Amino acid sequence: MWASLTTNNPPILRGHFHFYFPVFSYLTLGICMSLMCGDIDSNLSIPDIAGLDWASFQEAEALFTHNHSYQAGPDTSPLPPMPAFTTSRPAAAWSCGLPNFNTAALAKRASKLRNGTPCVVHLPDYQDLMKGTRNYHLDVEFADGVTWIARIRQPPMNHAAPPPPSVRSYLIQSEAATLRFLETTAVPAPRVFGYGLEGPDNPVGVGYILMEKLPGAPLRWDVADPNQRRKVLEQLAEVYVELGRHPFAGLGSLDTPGSDHVGPFARELTFDLGACRSWREYCVRYIVHVLGLIERGEIYTQRSADAFLIHRFLLDLVPRMAGLVGGWDERFPFYLKHADEKMDHVLVDEEFNITGVIDWESAYTAPAFVAFNTPMGILPVKDFYDGVDDILGEDEEVFLKMLKRKRGQGLSNGGGYGRLLHRFLFCIGFDIDKYPDDFETLFKGLRNGVGVDQGVEWDWWRVVASQRYYDAKTI
Repeated sequence: MWASLTTNNPPILRGHFHFYFPVFSYLTLGICMSLMCGDIDSNLSIPDIAGLDWASFQEAEALFTHNHSYQAGPDTSPLPPMPAFTTSRPAAAWSCGLPNFNTAALAKRASKLRNGTPCVVHLPDYQDLMKGTRNYHLDVEFADGVTWIARIRQPPMNHAAPPPPSVRSYLIQSEAATLRFLETTAVPAPRVFGYGLEGPDNPVGVGYILMEKLPGAPLRWDVADPNQRRKVLEQLAEVYVELGRHPFAGLGSLDTPGSDHVGPFARELTFDLGACRSWREYCVRYIVHVLGLIERGEIYTQRSADAFLIHRFLLDLVPRMAGLVGGWDERFPFYLKHADEKMDHVLVDEEFNITGVIDWESAYTAPAFVAFNTPMGILPVKDFYDGVDDILGEDEEVFLKMLKRKRGQGLSNGGGYGRLLHRFLFCIGFDIDKYPDDFETLFKGLRNGVGVDQGVEWDWWRVVASQRYYDAKTI
């Protein structure tokens, strides 16, 4: 049985544990296949901590530290150059902190695509650069008044290592393929006029997409009143219904502009997962891949042991989630899913008519219970993080009723487990270094929602998890 843990008021722990683990093969192919096929019992071996005292806590920490002595080696790779930010509109030579960016070549390319119509590329000012998005959006203004958007990925900040060129190019090509597909639908997405990938044959010097500039402004969900929200949700439900008319045979991301071919997932963490036949297989491979990156010291270098325990626990939750939500083993159909539904991906006019759905980078195909789940941006934030699942927010109820009215239960949100599914997926790869408090609340909400380790605070859960996974083999 999946058990709920209770505590007898354990001491509040300050600071961080310094757990480390060795480089080892903790998952065999047989284990992975058994998880994907649902053959392994989902029961966790949970130690009884009702009487665990402070001495036992110290013993558990020492045991985990002794058995897991891995530390990542020093990073000797050269640091990428930092962008030279200025406080005024940058000159063309500065080129957005991208040393190889040739704005003249980009303008020439855009002009050629419009039969030689002259144009100029406007670089962003300092305030636009500080908005923190993953891409620059540069206006390409033509002599006849038409304006396009050039979408260019930002350089890495704070000496973060960029993904390799092959991954950066795949992200661009996949987004272009997604937008080209959407042109064949009634979804109001920008048209693609051209794109370029990194490489010696690209005179622009960086990867880019030239696309239509749609009217409207990003939706500000937090300031919209109930009537305005209802109007937007009505239209967004129509978008979902339209996407539901176009099923795909495979899981992943579109990879060939002009084709409906589905390739690898277009995300940095999932680029090399390979083809997945079901949602269960995808989740298992995704989590195992993250565990491998942790093991090799490529991610979570500051809190590697915490990240290991979290993802090892998430791996054990896969059978439980599959049992609750259902449909995790289905191999058809799949539907296109926007990867970042914070609601600012929706453009609206002054009357709150949707004028466009933008930012399709990393879009992917998924089963209906994922693809048509309630958008993250309309969930009540406190309830979501606290693990409240039995009471829907007003916006959620409105949206789900609209979907049901327009298309029936075929576009449901996972049989009432929509929030739980969001939480589970959110926890995989979560930036626990940057947002530790948010994660602890979110992770507790997930555990409460699935009925495992309910009510256990973060510091105490780490002790329990270190006992549970001290040999890195228990499933």
